[in-house]
This record gives sequence, structure tokens and C-alpha cells, in this order.
Amino acid sequence: MTHELPVAKAHAYGNDFLFVPLDRTRGDLPSLARALCDRHTGIGADGLILYSLRDRGATMKLLNADGSVSELSGNGVRCLAALAARTQGLRAGETMIVDTDAGTLALALLSEDGGRHTFRTAIGQPADIEQVQIPVHGEVITATTLRMGNPQCIVLGPLPDAERFGRLGPALSTHPRFPAGTNVEFVQVESPHLVRILIWERGVGPTTSSGTGSSASAVAAAAHGGASRSVEVVAPGGIQSVDWTDDGVFLTGWAEVVMEGHWVRDANIP
Repeated sequence: MTHELPVAKAHAYGNDFLFVPLDRTRGDLPSLARALCDRHTGIGADGLILYSLRDRGATMKLLNADGSVSELSGNGVRCLAALAARTQGLRAGETMIVDTDAGTLALALLSEDGGRHTFRTAIGQPADIEQVQIPVHGEVITATTLRMGNPQCIVLGPLPDAERFGRLGPALSTHPRFPAGTNVEFVQVESPHLVRILIWERGVGPTTSSGTGSSASAVAAAAHGGASRSVEVVAPGGIQSVDWTDDGVFLTGWAEVVMEGHWVRDANIP
């Protein structure tokens, strides 16, 4: 026996998410996330967002591709706002309010072009910024740790090659120092207004982009790497702009919806 589950898919710079209405979910949600996000037997995504909409607002809960719960995704919340903008006719200059497990975020729609919605998101103030020494794989890594709605570990310096990235990314993400795990970014400050990053996302692995990761990287680069508080952050998927002001961190970038449909699944899958 099968039944159909409404699903939408959106991405921001290749960091992709699936969206299912919260009132259509039941049972084992981590299993649902793993089944949907599997890139071979499901639809495929970095995460699953369960959501409900209201006028100019939404509520979301995020599960990573491995089924673990995450407090926030800067790209994911923007993708949800893009999805809502399609159904609600949001116009440039209007603001979307999204409730997340990390608090309430305001996303101001700057423009829409060819289905790509560009938002300036008030991410909030970074917290618990600290420079630490972390022993891993026989060496000691100097890192900046902080919370950007979720845990972040930033390693400043030349970007690692693929082998080193593949070793240090998962080792830091699951290091005993971080009981709940952490997102990891390797950050190279190329100029006061430009930083380049590689991302190892908690519960996902390598990703082409990360909104909170870009924000945390900008904060660490300003705090400990000599960068300006207004920078462009270059990830493999593209460039986002981050401004760290007295009012908090503001992230500017785009998102686009790529699919709306139904997943036909076996009723035995939660």
C-alpha cells in the first residue's frame, strides 16, 4: 500500500532542502528524513524541513540528511521563505518572519529574478566566541568556536587539500569537545573584504554552501583573521554577503524552488 506525501525542493547555492508540511508528517521523523534525503533511493537533499505557513510568516523544524535534528540553517530558512514567497506573493521590500528552534528570524525580500529570491536575513548575534586549541589526528588545531544559532568550529588559514579536508572535517565535527557535534568551516582570508571557505556540515558532510557557516566564518575572520565586518564569503556553490553590525549578523543571498510534487512511498516507511 502506498500514499502520497507532498514535497517541495529548493536550494541556495547547491545547498538543498526538502520541504514537507508539518501537518502531513507522522511516525519516525528521523527515518523519514533519511529516506527522503537519500540521493539514490529517495529524492535527495542535505536536509528535511517540516514547516507550516501563515501570512508573511512560517514555522520550521530542520532534520539533517542523517536524521539528526539541527537548530537552524541560514540557507534552509531562506529556501523556506522563497517557497512561501511563491504562494503568498511576497514583494520586494516586504519581510518574512520565520520561527526556528534557534529563535525568530526576519528575512527582507530584496528582489526576485527568474525564480531566484534574494533575501537579507537577520541571523542574530554570534555567541560564545572563543579561540581554542583542539588536538586531532596527532596535531593541535587552532580554531574559533562560536554559536550562530547552531554550533560552529572555524579553522582560519590556507584551505586544506581534499585529503586533509576529508580527514579533519569529520574528525572536528564529531570531536569530544562538541558533545552535540558541530559544523566545521575552513576559512582563508584573501583580503579584508573577501574570505573563501570549505564546509563540513554536521549530520551531512561536505556541502556547497552554508548560511550559518558563512556567517560564522565572517565573524571568526573579523575577530581573529584581520577581516572587515562586511565581507563576501566565497563557498564552492557561490558568494554570499555577510555584515556583522551592532545589531547582529545579516546574511544576503538567494534561494530558488526547483520542484513541487509528491513522493509516492510504501506505507511501511514512517
